[in-house]
Amino acid sequence: MTGDNICFDLYCGIGTISLMASRSAKKVYGVEIVEQSIINAKENAALNKIKNAEFYAGKTEKLLPKLYKQGIKADVIIVDPPRKGCEREVIDTIIDMSPKKIVYVSCNPQTLARDIKLLETGGYRPEKVQTLDQFPWTVHVECVVLMTKVQK
Repeated sequence: MTGDNICFDLYCGIGTISLMASRSAKKVYGVEIVEQSIINAKENAALNKIKNAEFYAGKTEKLLPKLYKQGIKADVIIVDPPRKGCEREVIDTIIDMSPKKIVYVSCNPQTLARDIKLLETGGYRPEKVQTLDQFPWTVHVECVVLMTKVQK
């Protein structure tokens, strides 16, 4: 990511990834349904003197299309959805927005595969995949997938 990029961090929680991304982005927009998490994200940004991150509380499937209709378009989108994966409205808006890169973080291989397939039909391809064993001695694995827009 370059300093000119606009980034969305969807399902951002307390803003950990958003705040890291803000160091190499022009602007970061974090979206999370849990209101207390957004309060914490704003506090974390203030504590770390980060001024190029904005956080919104609400359903991602409602807020992302609304922000896009307001003219906010991302170059990079980071998604870290719950186990159920992304809602179809989120995937459709991402495809319409046409960011250069998508970073998809998932703890559920089935919904990850489903959403990657949808993003592939929208013109993206997986470039890199990294698994992380954050849950030792369990069957759970965290996956991070970098997807890029296919050039026509």
